[in-house]
Amino acid sequence: MPTELASPLVSVVMGVRNSADSLPWTLASLTQQSGVDFEIVVVNDGSTDDTGEILADLAGRDARLRVLTRPSQGLTRSLIEGCALARGSFIARQDAGGDRSLPGRLARQLSCLQDHPEASLCSTHASLVVPEGVTAAVNTVDETTLADGLTGPAYHGSVMMRRSAYDQAGGYRAAFYYAQDIDLWSRMVELGPHLVVPELLYEATLSPGSISGSRRQEQQQFHALIVGATEARRSGDPEQPWLAQAEALSDRCRHAPSNPLREAEGAYFIGACLLAKHPDLARSYLRQALKLNPWHWKARLKLTGFR
Repeated sequence: MPTELASPLVSVVMGVRNSADSLPWTLASLTQQSGVDFEIVVVNDGSTDDTGEILADLAGRDARLRVLTRPSQGLTRSLIEGCALARGSFIARQDAGGDRSLPGRLARQLSCLQDHPEASLCSTHASLVVPEGVTAAVNTVDETTLADGLTGPAYHGSVMMRRSAYDQAGGYRAAFYYAQDIDLWSRMVELGPHLVVPELLYEATLSPGSISGSRRQEQQQFHALIVGATEARRSGDPEQPWLAQAEALSDRCRHAPSNPLREAEGAYFIGACLLAKHPDLARSYLRQALKLNPWHWKARLKLTGFR
């Protein structure tokens, strides 16, 4: 039976739902990290595939993996629970769905935060890769852009936070079903800056159904509420009216039925990203967008440009 680490320095926190196909790949990218004492806290968010069995098998072989299984509650609530269980002085995020941390990620971020005790969090550059293995984009953000906390890092999963700053800021808030990360960063930068390790150390898988591609409208709505809450907080006014609106929007998101039009937006987004360097693959995604939504005029216009 593997022996659990007594006091890991870093806790990697994940929320997982129905990621059996890619979960071993993601977890291997973490267990192969070196130079850091760490644990991996995974909240299994009501998975109905083989995710639970995979997690149980891996946890039986690696004491650094701690698994909590819950009925479906959404990413935000899973992260709240996972971070509450984390024992490290630093909390690193990791998303599932095929994402992976590249070699050296945890060590480089830990060194950054240890060298800069005034910082509350740090992130890295990230590449967005489609399931076909092609890079759609490389996201880089400089520290000046991140200073007000209302612009996110290259990718949510690329962040490492100082645990004390996370707790002092109040952590993730359940009122934000989407954009929970921006809400958190907006409060954490009031305690210390958001630094960037200027290296490509995180790889995110972008699919038509991913939040990045298919939930842009809701993300924009939440972002507007976060801006309002932040401006109120920083001027000494109550945040509650903005949080109440966020909770109402979250409730609608929790109960919204699946909609192929949303996936069409995701397919279009990927197609547009691939257009310049991978036109053949871009055409495939644009056609997928039209199949899901025949009235998607932007996808139709871009396809017309191929002729």
